[in-house]
Parts: sequence; C-alpha cells; structure tokens
Amino acid sequence: MLFPSRTKYRKQQRGTMKGLAHKGELISFGDYGMIALEAAWITDRQIEAMRVAISRMLGKSGKMWIRIFPDKPYTKKGEGVRMGKGKGMPDGWVAVVKPGRVIAEIAGLSEEEAKEAFRLASHKLPITTKFVSRVDS
Repeated sequence: MLFPSRTKYRKQQRGTMKGLAHKGELISFGDYGMIALEAAWITDRQIEAMRVAISRMLGKSGKMWIRIFPDKPYTKKGEGVRMGKGKGMPDGWVAVVKPGRVIAEIAGLSEEEAKEAFRLASHKLPITTKFVSRVDS
C-alpha cells in the first residue's frame, strides 16, 4: 500500500478543493499524459488499480510515471458510534487532485496504445480525465 513513511501529524483537516491545479499541470517526463478534469480525493487503492491497468498495457516496452501521491489521511468513525466524542481514527490515505493536474504519464508507446492505456486507467478513477500529448501542452 502506498502511504507516507513519516508524517508529522496523524490527522488532517479536510480542506477545500476550489480552483485549478497550480502545480503538476504540465507533462514533464513522458510523451503522453492523463489530466484530471474534476476535483476529487483519489484513494491509494484507486491509484494502485490505475497503475496496474497502465502497466499491463505497457509490458516491458514503455515507462510510466505516477504524478500523484496519497499523502493526506482521512478519518472515519466506527459503525454505531454516537455523535461527538472527537474525531475518528485514520481510515486511509488520499491524494487531493484539482482540475488540470497531470495524474500519470507514459513514454515508449504509440499514440493509439497510449490512448487505450489511459482509457483503461480512467475507468479505475472516480473523475473524468483527458488524454494529452507533450506537443499539446
């Protein structure tokens, strides 16, 4: 499971997801990328499912970069617990993704293969995404 090896605090506030991404909006490593069109919390399990889907398409020929990391803990109270009595225990990790953020990049595939890989990967995510190439951005 992907999660930070060390954090300063166990719990974080929820925050807001207003506006567009101010960092990570350009393709930096690969030839093709997948960009988020909506704001969402993407869990570590969703990121891992997306990574597996892309790596199955890549095989040994291409290279992949995952540009988001689940570094925000979210909490959940136990089932049947009454209101109050403080914040719940950490339940998982999420990455905060805003519109315009590059989620993943790949290199070493043709454009058609890259589109298919990102199409399969986008079905694992709770948001709509867009395929972009390096020449577009």
